[in-house]
Amino acid sequence: METAKLRKFAQFARRSLIEQVGAKLKLVLAEESPARRESPSAIKKLEEAIAEQGKEQVVERVAYIWFNRLVALRFMDVNRYNRIGVVSPAEGQFQPEILADAKMGHIDEEMVVENTRKRVFALLDGKMPSQDPQGEAYRLLVVAACNYWYSAMPFLFERIDDYTELLMPDDLLSGNSILAYTRDAMTPDACEDVEVIGWLYQFYISEKKDQVFEALKKNQKIKPSNIPAATQLFTPHWIVRYLVDNSLGRLWMLNRPNSDLVDQLEYYIPPEETEADFLKIEGPEELKVCDPACGSGHMLTYAFDLLYAIYEEEGYEPSEIPEKILTHNLYGIELDERAGELAAFALTMKARARQRRFFNKGIKPNICVLEKVSFTPDELEEYMSAVGRDLFTQGLRETLQQFEEADNFGSLILPKLTNVTDVLAELETKDLGSNLFLADTHSKVLKVLRMTEALSPRYAVVVANPPYMGGKGMNGRLGAWAKENYPKSKSDLFAMFIERNLDMAVTGGAVAMITMQSWMFLSSFEALRGRILNQHTILSMAHLGARAFDSIGGEVVSTTAFVLENAHKPHYRGAYLRLVDGNSEAEKMAMMTQAIEQGRSA
Repeated sequence: METAKLRKFAQFARRSLIEQVGAKLKLVLAEESPARRESPSAIKKLEEAIAEQGKEQVVERVAYIWFNRLVALRFMDVNRYNRIGVVSPAEGQFQPEILADAKMGHIDEEMVVENTRKRVFALLDGKMPSQDPQGEAYRLLVVAACNYWYSAMPFLFERIDDYTELLMPDDLLSGNSILAYTRDAMTPDACEDVEVIGWLYQFYISEKKDQVFEALKKNQKIKPSNIPAATQLFTPHWIVRYLVDNSLGRLWMLNRPNSDLVDQLEYYIPPEETEADFLKIEGPEELKVCDPACGSGHMLTYAFDLLYAIYEEEGYEPSEIPEKILTHNLYGIELDERAGELAAFALTMKARARQRRFFNKGIKPNICVLEKVSFTPDELEEYMSAVGRDLFTQGLRETLQQFEEADNFGSLILPKLTNVTDVLAELETKDLGSNLFLADTHSKVLKVLRMTEALSPRYAVVVANPPYMGGKGMNGRLGAWAKENYPKSKSDLFAMFIERNLDMAVTGGAVAMITMQSWMFLSSFEALRGRILNQHTILSMAHLGARAFDSIGGEVVSTTAFVLENAHKPHYRGAYLRLVDGNSEAEKMAMMTQAIEQGRSA
């Protein structure tokens, strides 16, 4: 995919949206603003958010929300998932199709509720005073479209009845508007693959990432709120395929050795000898795949394609397969709320592309966004009395305290509670709605338990491009916590994720990752290497070295991609590909393809 235009657009969009949302913030907070009269509750929530998070954080969050929504609407327009173009004009036209139709007296009654339709027509007919009647009418239509998609995708299109709507950018119709640039960058060719969403996400946060690293040079540690921007990196598709083909694909081929799927697994490296000792899989539903640092979902979207082929081969009804994959097979965990939204959106688009009526099914992807949750001792004491103290084992008590800094520790949290599914099922039956205080505590407890379940060791495949951050970049709490909880791998987040991912996989499961190569050589990772060699098995490794990511210049990142089995097989002969001499993504990809083909024909 050609990404230069996407990079330029996403970086411009972030700056432009932050500027426009910031300007709107000043207007709505002015003492005599119309918003204070017409939307007092939204203004109150806005002022509370500013008091809690700071003005800059609120502006950045709202800008990010609108970027995600406008990009998603454009993608759905191009692929005709919207019955009428919400941000895109009809062929030969200039204004968005939904506005052009409204000017001719036609508004989709299913998408736009009656009160909004009346306001739009009143604005367009000049019956409602406005300095910008078309712009105001169009903003109402966009909000209505977002609210319409809430039922199918609540993770991205939360109902807009708060300050998010108040801070919506004003200029959406001019030739220099954010929407004009969105349409120009997100061409029909770019929108053929949902991968475009991942590239836009990486480029949107790239300038903030640069700011974080500039601050790091001045010895300013990376705060929890900046960890996502500092550690996200979009994985090239060929590396994704190597990782997924040799974990998920490999596991399926071991269980179905005569499968024709082998012809689709371009990067699959078959074992040298027939294996008898492997994780037994009875059916596709058992292939639980998790990306514990999923970003915008690139690993999961390719896994979706492979799983679809697996279900098809097993004879499942095509109309049922997307629902089964999102219900039983794919799980993502993410620290960044906006990235988690895009991952869920990308998977939903994958499902919709395969099943025309998928939006009507009410299926939500299993994307868990980790967030910090804390309890006071009195709060837990009262809650325990209400639901029964017999449930509150030491493991549960400790687990409820483990997410107080989830925004800092993320998927590296290793929950103490081992029977979370049983406890969660029992607590979900409790009805505490009559007591508002207890209902709030109950909601927080369930939230912690659902995060705990996502982090539990239950996956056949764990695949990831984890965050990279050395000890020098860690804030004080993260550094101290790493030493206490990951003594073998404390030197870098990516190394801690190697250990964590092995703990999330079931016995015999596969862990596929791309990481910095330093764990292979440095003395600080000797204990980690010892764990891998003495408790697990290296199935294959592609030593990529520098320049495996064209989006990162020079020798900055030297990497290795590998697949481990969560079982110790001391006599297993893994496959090793040395690709360090390649000078670009294209060269390394060609070298890998050639090496794999030679290995298969040998």
